[in-house]
Amino acid sequence: MNKSEVLSRLKAEKVIALIRADSSASLLDCARALAAGGLTCIELTMTTPNAIECCAQVAQELPNVLLGLGTVLDGDTARQGIAAGAKFIVTPAVRPSVIAVCKELNVPILSGALTPTEAYTAHELGADIIKIFPAEFFGPAYIKSLKAPFPKLEFMPTGGVTPETVGDFLKAGAFATAAGSALVSPVALKAKDWPAITARAKQFVAAANATK
Repeated sequence: MNKSEVLSRLKAEKVIALIRADSSASLLDCARALAAGGLTCIELTMTTPNAIECCAQVAQELPNVLLGLGTVLDGDTARQGIAAGAKFIVTPAVRPSVIAVCKELNVPILSGALTPTEAYTAHELGADIIKIFPAEFFGPAYIKSLKAPFPKLEFMPTGGVTPETVGDFLKAGAFATAAGSALVSPVALKAKDWPAITARAKQFVAAANATK
């Protein structure tokens, strides 16, 4: 899958699921539960123990999942994640070394940023998507404000994305959204309540698809 195909799929699915697990054991089951609910773009975070190994496992066992590696802070980690099967890389902040590696390997980079200066800096460095994080403090109106001076930049809000707000973020001009604990509840993850996670994924899909 090439870079433009990965970006097209992220845009079409509209919601990237963030899994912040405290063990690798439940990651595969969680990914399956999300996919059963219609969400197949999944980001594993480096805050998960053995994240690179987990990445390789999910990539191997769930080929239908479009897998990304998140909370990547340096170029070496980006390289390891891509080698393990990550199809896109996500940072929480502007990390020039990560953007450089992704450009070199032709893998989509979703660079974290918050202010207009950070957003445009990430864009100039070569980021494909600007991940506005944390988005919960300013909400959909902030995405709309950023699109005014930067109509060509693609923004992905992360934080504060729920079934109630996902449509507003998309209408404000978001390329796609990412949802963590509002989608994959830590309680459900700990209890291994996979039907609850599947049901929640379906709510997000329905809300996103209702946006025209």
